[in-house]
Amino acid sequence: MGDGEKTFLKLNFDSKVRLEFRGATITSDAGLLACRDLDDALSLTDFADDFLEESRTGKNILHKLIPLLRQSIYSRLAGYDDTNDADRLSQDPAMRVVVGWKGPDRNAASTSEMSRFETELLTQKDNLKGLERLNVEWVKRAMTNTVHRRVILDIDSSESPVHGNQEEAAYNGHFECVCYHPLFCFNQFGDCEGAVLRPGNVHSADGWKEFIDPIVERYLKLAVRLLFRADAAFAKPELYEYLESKSIGYAIRLPANDVLQKEIAHLLVRPTEWPSRKPIVSYHDFGYQAQSWSTPRRVVAKVEWHQGELFPRVGFIVTNLSYPMKGIVSFYNGRGTAEQWIKEGKYALNWTRLSCHKFVANQARLWLFILAYNLGNFFRRLALPEAIKRWSLTSVQTRLIKIGGRLVRHARRLVFQLAEVMVTRDMFNEMLERIGRLRPVPG
Repeated sequence: MGDGEKTFLKLNFDSKVRLEFRGATITSDAGLLACRDLDDALSLTDFADDFLEESRTGKNILHKLIPLLRQSIYSRLAGYDDTNDADRLSQDPAMRVVVGWKGPDRNAASTSEMSRFETELLTQKDNLKGLERLNVEWVKRAMTNTVHRRVILDIDSSESPVHGNQEEAAYNGHFECVCYHPLFCFNQFGDCEGAVLRPGNVHSADGWKEFIDPIVERYLKLAVRLLFRADAAFAKPELYEYLESKSIGYAIRLPANDVLQKEIAHLLVRPTEWPSRKPIVSYHDFGYQAQSWSTPRRVVAKVEWHQGELFPRVGFIVTNLSYPMKGIVSFYNGRGTAEQWIKEGKYALNWTRLSCHKFVANQARLWLFILAYNLGNFFRRLALPEAIKRWSLTSVQTRLIKIGGRLVRHARRLVFQLAEVMVTRDMFNEMLERIGRLRPVPG
């Protein structure tokens, strides 16, 4: 509802209170303006047309490629997970400024135009590849502004349940649902290095080499220490050999078997005394060679006895690292953050919403979600003040992005009057100062 609708609503509990809806001057997503400032500082969307091809040939194209891409990304970052809300968002003052329209008579794109952009233009083969390359460039620019001596890659799969007749959707026995089975790779800072949408019935490790090889090669060229973590679904000798051939340190969960259990038999005897209520934890490492392995490898075992539990908790990790046993376990446990990144993508952005019939359209939608996720993650780790540095992406969305604001137009400028609740003026100012320091020095 825009400014043209002047009818107010009454509240019975207080007759003096009136409600007016002014969608063209009031926004509930004013925090997107700060995200747009970070986007500009890192030049993330400005060069998107270097990776995406404009195939529309009409002479009266109203919305260019970059504003459409911005609208797709920023609407998802704000929690609007498909194009159904585009008509209303097209009037939103924050969205109009974010995509580049500042004039009083220029709205952002409508639902039908956004749908055509996402399901027709972006699904072209070159543009699908372009979205992937664009994400790579985004991560490069964020990492350039991140102090690091090593890069840790975490690979994991997840399910995206479907509820219609989507192409390539299939029943997955592990997840017990009809779904897609995408594969993700994150670095230790939470940036999504890559993603691939797969049919629902493929194995978790299906296509691992084609997926991680471009990511690995990119970092090997930078001469940084590269480490790798994965769960037991990726416990494959061909993966170990690949990582060893690249001199990449790894820690991968190993499924238990009788041979491994025998190696730690002395640790599986239930304790008779408990010094405290804390679990009794033991470690053991040994050389092990499965029948399918070409060489023995180091395995680290952790055994935990908990009071009140009949059996111990046992875990095995295969590794080529020389860390102490406790250090190996601690390093591997860090991969739990990758599961947290996936959960944030699911719950903050709802990136499991892949509801198009065509598989290729859902591939494009997944990439848009990944770009939105990365923009939010870049903001979280590069722009947030220390006091709120540990905010989750959900917190960034609900506490920062969802700031209410009112647009006031002046002859030469646009002024957004913002609510000051979870994020104060001083906090917002510190974010903008941090973003300002990311900008290239002139000259």
